[in-house]
Amino acid sequence: MLKLLDITCRFGDFFLNHISFEVNQGDYFILLGESGAGKSLILETIAGLRIPDSGHLYLDGEEITRKRIQERNIGFVFQDYAIFPHMTVYENLAYPLQNKHLSRHHKLGVISEIARKMNLQDLLKRSPVSLSGGELQRLALGRTLILSPKILLLDEPLSSLDKRLRDHIRNLLRTIHREGQTIVHVTHDYEEAISLANQIAVVNQGQVIQTGSPEEVFQHPSNEFVANFIGEKNFFPVRCNHFSGNTEALINDRITIKLENKSPAIRGYVLIRHQDVILSTEPLISTARNMFQGI
Repeated sequence: MLKLLDITCRFGDFFLNHISFEVNQGDYFILLGESGAGKSLILETIAGLRIPDSGHLYLDGEEITRKRIQERNIGFVFQDYAIFPHMTVYENLAYPLQNKHLSRHHKLGVISEIARKMNLQDLLKRSPVSLSGGELQRLALGRTLILSPKILLLDEPLSSLDKRLRDHIRNLLRTIHREGQTIVHVTHDYEEAISLANQIAVVNQGQVIQTGSPEEVFQHPSNEFVANFIGEKNFFPVRCNHFSGNTEALINDRITIKLENKSPAIRGYVLIRHQDVILSTEPLISTARNMFQGI
Protein backbone atom coordinates (compact mmCIF):
# COMPACT_ATOMS: atom_id res chain seq x y z
CA MET A 1 0.00 0.00 0.00
CA LEU A 2 2.63 2.55 1.13
CA LYS A 3 6.21 2.09 -0.01
CA LEU A 4 9.25 4.22 0.80
CA LEU A 5 12.18 3.41 -1.46
CA ASP A 6 15.67 4.77 -0.71
CA ILE A 7 14.41 8.09 0.71
CA THR A 8 17.07 10.66 1.59
CA CYS A 9 16.11 14.03 3.05
CA ARG A 10 18.35 16.68 4.62
CA PHE A 11 17.09 18.93 7.41
CA GLY A 12 19.85 21.29 8.59
CA ASP A 13 22.70 19.14 9.85
CA PHE A 14 20.44 16.07 10.11
CA PHE A 15 19.30 13.85 7.28
CA LEU A 16 17.31 10.72 6.61
CA ASN A 17 19.65 8.16 5.16
CA HIS A 18 18.24 5.81 2.49
CA ILE A 19 14.96 5.00 4.24
CA SER A 20 13.10 2.00 2.81
CA PHE A 21 10.10 0.12 4.20
CA GLU A 22 6.56 -0.93 3.26
CA VAL A 23 3.25 -0.52 5.08
CA ASN A 24 0.52 -2.92 3.99
CA GLN A 25 -3.18 -2.12 4.00
CA GLY A 26 -4.60 -2.65 7.49
CA ASP A 27 -1.22 -2.46 9.24
CA TYR A 28 -0.66 -0.69 12.54
CA PHE A 29 2.92 0.32 11.77
CA ILE A 30 4.99 1.98 14.49
CA LEU A 31 8.19 3.98 13.98
CA LEU A 32 10.05 3.43 17.25
CA GLY A 33 13.16 5.27 18.37
CA GLU A 34 14.71 7.79 20.71
CA SER A 35 13.99 11.52 20.50
CA GLY A 36 15.86 13.07 17.59
CA ALA A 37 16.17 9.79 15.69
CA GLY A 38 14.30 11.14 12.63
CA LYS A 39 10.89 9.49 13.18
CA SER A 40 8.82 12.68 12.81
CA LEU A 41 10.83 13.69 9.74
CA ILE A 42 9.86 10.38 8.10
CA LEU A 43 6.22 11.08 8.97
CA GLU A 44 6.39 14.59 7.49
CA THR A 45 7.95 13.20 4.31
CA ILE A 46 5.14 10.66 3.94
CA ALA A 47 2.55 13.41 4.48
CA GLY A 48 4.16 15.70 1.91
CA LEU A 49 5.25 18.41 4.35
CA ARG A 50 8.82 17.76 3.19
CA ILE A 51 10.00 16.72 -0.26
CA PRO A 52 12.89 14.22 -0.20
CA ASP A 53 16.19 15.03 -1.88
CA SER A 54 16.17 11.58 -3.50
CA GLY A 55 14.18 8.36 -3.46
CA HIS A 56 10.55 7.54 -4.16
CA LEU A 57 7.23 7.22 -2.30
CA TYR A 58 4.39 5.08 -3.63
CA LEU A 59 0.79 4.82 -2.43
CA ASP A 60 -1.27 1.98 -3.91
CA GLY A 61 1.31 1.69 -6.70
CA GLU A 62 1.14 5.38 -7.66
CA GLU A 63 4.19 7.55 -7.12
CA ILE A 64 3.40 10.45 -4.77
CA THR A 65 6.96 11.68 -4.10
CA ARG A 66 6.25 15.20 -5.33
CA LYS A 67 2.48 15.33 -5.02
CA ARG A 68 0.95 18.13 -2.96
CA ILE A 69 -0.29 17.34 0.55
CA GLN A 70 -3.91 17.85 -0.52
CA GLU A 71 -3.58 15.25 -3.30
CA ARG A 72 -2.24 12.36 -1.17
CA ASN A 73 -5.34 11.34 0.82
CA ILE A 74 -3.15 10.93 3.90
CA GLY A 75 -4.28 12.20 7.31
CA PHE A 76 -1.82 13.70 9.81
CA VAL A 77 -2.49 14.24 13.53
CA PHE A 78 0.20 16.51 14.95
CA GLN A 79 1.73 16.08 18.39
CA ASP A 80 0.26 19.43 19.53
CA TYR A 81 -3.16 18.59 17.93
CA ALA A 82 -3.19 21.78 15.74
CA ILE A 83 -6.83 22.48 16.64
CA PHE A 84 -8.26 25.87 15.61
CA PRO A 85 -8.79 27.65 18.96
CA HIS A 86 -11.25 30.23 17.57
CA MET A 87 -13.64 27.54 16.30
CA THR A 88 -16.04 25.31 18.22
CA VAL A 89 -15.64 21.53 18.24
CA TYR A 90 -18.33 21.31 15.55
CA GLU A 91 -16.60 23.93 13.38
CA ASN A 92 -13.25 22.13 13.72
CA LEU A 93 -14.84 18.87 12.56
CA ALA A 94 -16.63 20.65 9.71
CA TYR A 95 -13.56 22.52 8.46
CA PRO A 96 -12.10 19.72 6.24
CA LEU A 97 -15.48 19.37 4.50
CA GLN A 98 -15.85 22.98 3.42
CA ASN A 99 -14.66 22.41 -0.17
CA LYS A 100 -16.27 18.99 -0.64
CA HIS A 101 -19.56 20.34 -2.12
CA LEU A 102 -21.72 18.27 0.24
CA SER A 103 -25.35 19.06 0.89
CA ARG A 104 -26.12 20.48 4.34
CA HIS A 105 -27.94 17.27 5.27
CA HIS A 106 -25.06 15.03 4.12
CA LYS A 107 -22.48 17.20 5.87
CA LEU A 108 -24.44 17.12 9.13
CA GLY A 109 -24.68 13.33 8.90
CA VAL A 110 -20.93 12.91 8.36
CA ILE A 111 -20.10 15.19 11.30
CA SER A 112 -22.63 13.47 13.57
CA GLU A 113 -21.20 10.05 12.75
CA ILE A 114 -17.56 11.02 13.43
CA ALA A 115 -18.62 12.84 16.62
CA ARG A 116 -20.32 9.63 17.77
CA LYS A 117 -17.25 7.51 17.03
CA MET A 118 -14.99 9.94 18.89
CA ASN A 119 -17.51 10.39 21.75
CA LEU A 120 -17.76 14.13 21.08
CA GLN A 121 -21.56 14.41 20.72
CA ASP A 122 -21.97 16.43 23.92
CA LEU A 123 -19.01 18.73 23.19
CA LEU A 124 -19.92 20.08 19.74
CA LYS A 125 -20.72 23.62 20.98
CA ARG A 126 -17.68 23.82 23.24
CA SER A 127 -14.55 25.89 22.60
CA PRO A 128 -11.27 23.88 22.34
CA VAL A 129 -9.79 25.92 25.22
CA SER A 130 -12.28 24.23 27.57
CA LEU A 131 -11.33 20.67 26.52
CA SER A 132 -9.09 18.21 28.34
CA GLY A 133 -6.04 16.64 26.69
CA GLY A 134 -7.96 13.47 25.90
CA GLU A 135 -10.86 15.43 24.40
CA LEU A 136 -8.45 17.46 22.25
CA GLN A 137 -6.84 14.25 21.02
CA ARG A 138 -10.23 12.78 20.11
CA LEU A 139 -11.11 16.01 18.29
CA ALA A 140 -7.82 15.94 16.36
CA LEU A 141 -8.43 12.31 15.40
CA GLY A 142 -12.03 13.03 14.36
CA ARG A 143 -11.11 16.04 12.25
CA THR A 144 -8.51 13.95 10.40
CA LEU A 145 -10.62 10.80 10.00
CA ILE A 146 -13.64 12.71 8.69
CA LEU A 147 -12.07 12.65 5.20
CA SER A 148 -11.50 8.85 5.35
CA PRO A 149 -7.75 8.97 4.63
CA LYS A 150 -6.05 5.89 3.21
CA ILE A 151 -3.37 6.24 5.90
CA LEU A 152 -3.55 7.91 9.31
CA LEU A 153 -0.24 9.39 10.52
CA LEU A 154 0.15 9.93 14.29
CA ASP A 155 3.05 11.88 15.80
CA GLU A 156 3.52 10.85 19.48
CA PRO A 157 -0.27 10.86 20.09
CA LEU A 158 -0.05 9.65 23.70
CA SER A 159 3.04 11.48 24.97
CA SER A 160 1.26 14.45 26.62
CA LEU A 161 -1.51 12.44 28.31
CA ASP A 162 -1.64 10.99 31.82
CA LYS A 163 -1.93 7.21 32.26
CA ARG A 164 -5.74 7.10 32.45
CA LEU A 165 -6.16 9.17 29.30
CA ARG A 166 -3.37 7.22 27.57
CA ASP A 167 -5.23 3.97 28.18
CA HIS A 168 -8.47 5.50 26.87
CA ILE A 169 -6.89 6.86 23.65
CA ARG A 170 -4.95 3.62 23.16
CA ASN A 171 -8.23 1.69 23.22
CA LEU A 172 -9.75 4.18 20.78
CA LEU A 173 -6.81 3.71 18.40
CA ARG A 174 -7.25 -0.07 18.59
CA THR A 175 -10.91 0.35 17.66
CA ILE A 176 -10.07 2.63 14.72
CA HIS A 177 -7.50 0.09 13.53
CA ARG A 178 -9.88 -2.88 13.89
CA GLU A 179 -12.37 -1.01 11.69
CA GLY A 180 -9.79 -1.19 8.88
CA GLN A 181 -7.80 2.04 9.19
CA THR A 182 -4.12 1.78 8.21
CA ILE A 183 -2.02 3.66 10.77
CA VAL A 184 1.61 4.83 10.94
CA HIS A 185 2.42 5.93 14.48
CA VAL A 186 5.60 7.56 15.87
CA THR A 187 6.68 6.86 19.46
CA HIS A 188 9.70 6.40 21.71
CA ASP A 189 7.76 4.13 24.10
CA TYR A 190 8.37 0.40 23.56
CA GLU A 191 5.32 -0.57 25.67
CA GLU A 192 3.16 1.57 23.39
CA ALA A 193 4.66 -0.20 20.40
CA ILE A 194 4.00 -3.66 21.88
CA SER A 195 0.40 -2.87 22.79
CA LEU A 196 -0.61 -1.41 19.41
CA ALA A 197 1.64 -2.44 16.53
CA ASN A 198 1.58 -5.44 14.25
CA GLN A 199 4.71 -4.09 12.51
CA ILE A 200 7.58 -2.04 13.96
CA ALA A 201 10.49 -0.15 12.41
CA VAL A 202 13.31 0.85 14.78
CA VAL A 203 14.81 4.21 13.78
CA ASN A 204 18.23 5.55 14.86
CA GLN A 205 20.19 8.55 13.57
CA GLY A 206 18.09 8.89 10.43
CA GLN A 207 18.18 5.21 9.50
CA VAL A 208 15.73 2.32 9.78
CA ILE A 209 17.84 -0.40 11.38
CA GLN A 210 15.27 -3.17 11.87
CA THR A 211 11.70 -3.91 10.82
CA GLY A 212 9.41 -6.78 11.72
CA SER A 213 6.62 -7.89 14.01
CA PRO A 214 6.87 -6.98 17.72
CA GLU A 215 7.93 -10.56 18.45
CA GLU A 216 10.70 -10.46 15.82
CA VAL A 217 12.05 -7.07 16.92
CA PHE A 218 11.82 -7.51 20.69
CA GLN A 219 12.86 -11.15 20.91
CA HIS A 220 15.42 -11.13 18.11
CA PRO A 221 17.13 -7.68 17.99
CA SER A 222 19.27 -7.39 14.88
CA ASN A 223 22.15 -5.52 16.49
CA GLU A 224 23.51 -4.11 19.73
CA PHE A 225 21.68 -0.79 19.44
CA VAL A 226 18.25 -2.42 19.18
CA ALA A 227 19.08 -4.76 22.08
CA ASN A 228 20.22 -1.87 24.29
CA PHE A 229 17.28 0.35 23.29
CA ILE A 230 14.62 -2.16 24.18
CA GLY A 231 16.62 -3.48 27.16
CA GLU A 232 16.04 -6.85 28.74
CA LYS A 233 12.28 -7.19 28.90
CA ASN A 234 10.05 -10.06 29.97
CA PHE A 235 8.05 -10.01 26.75
CA PHE A 236 6.09 -13.05 25.56
CA PRO A 237 3.61 -13.89 22.77
CA VAL A 238 0.49 -15.42 24.32
CA ARG A 239 -2.80 -17.13 23.54
CA CYS A 240 -5.74 -15.81 25.58
CA ASN A 241 -8.59 -17.76 27.12
CA HIS A 242 -11.79 -16.07 28.34
CA PHE A 243 -14.21 -17.35 30.94
CA SER A 244 -16.61 -15.84 33.52
CA GLY A 245 -15.50 -12.33 32.58
CA ASN A 246 -11.83 -13.09 33.24
CA THR A 247 -8.87 -13.46 30.88
CA GLU A 248 -5.89 -15.79 31.16
CA ALA A 249 -2.83 -15.67 28.91
CA LEU A 250 -1.00 -18.88 28.07
CA ILE A 251 2.75 -18.60 27.44
CA ASN A 252 4.27 -21.36 25.29
CA ASP A 253 1.21 -23.50 26.11
CA ARG A 254 2.72 -24.08 29.57
CA ILE A 255 2.53 -21.08 31.89
CA THR A 256 -0.78 -19.34 32.67
CA ILE A 257 -0.83 -15.64 33.56
CA LYS A 258 -4.02 -14.15 35.01
CA LEU A 259 -4.70 -10.74 33.45
CA GLU A 260 -6.36 -7.74 35.08
CA ASN A 261 -7.87 -6.44 31.86
CA LYS A 262 -10.67 -8.16 29.96
CA SER A 263 -9.20 -7.88 26.48
CA PRO A 264 -11.28 -9.60 23.79
CA ALA A 265 -8.12 -10.51 21.84
CA ILE A 266 -7.37 -14.18 21.23
CA ARG A 267 -3.65 -13.66 20.62
CA GLY A 268 -1.34 -10.90 21.77
CA TYR A 269 1.63 -10.14 23.97
CA VAL A 270 2.28 -9.96 27.69
CA LEU A 271 4.93 -7.61 29.10
CA ILE A 272 6.02 -8.16 32.70
CA ARG A 273 8.02 -5.23 34.06
CA HIS A 274 11.08 -6.25 36.02
CA GLN A 275 10.07 -3.98 38.91
CA ASP A 276 6.90 -6.05 39.33
CA VAL A 277 8.80 -9.33 39.87
CA ILE A 278 9.34 -10.39 43.49
CA LEU A 279 11.55 -13.32 44.46
CA SER A 280 11.13 -15.06 47.81
CA THR A 281 12.44 -18.26 49.39
CA GLU A 282 9.17 -18.60 51.32
CA PRO A 283 5.50 -18.47 50.21
CA LEU A 284 4.21 -14.88 50.36
CA ILE A 285 0.93 -13.62 51.78
CA SER A 286 0.02 -11.27 48.96
CA THR A 287 -2.81 -10.00 46.75
CA ALA A 288 -0.73 -10.84 43.69
CA ARG A 289 -2.73 -12.92 41.21
CA ASN A 290 0.28 -14.70 39.71
CA MET A 291 2.61 -16.80 41.88
CA PHE A 292 4.91 -19.54 40.63
CA GLN A 293 7.35 -21.99 42.12
CA GLY A 294 10.69 -22.07 40.42
CA ILE A 295 14.37 -22.77 40.71
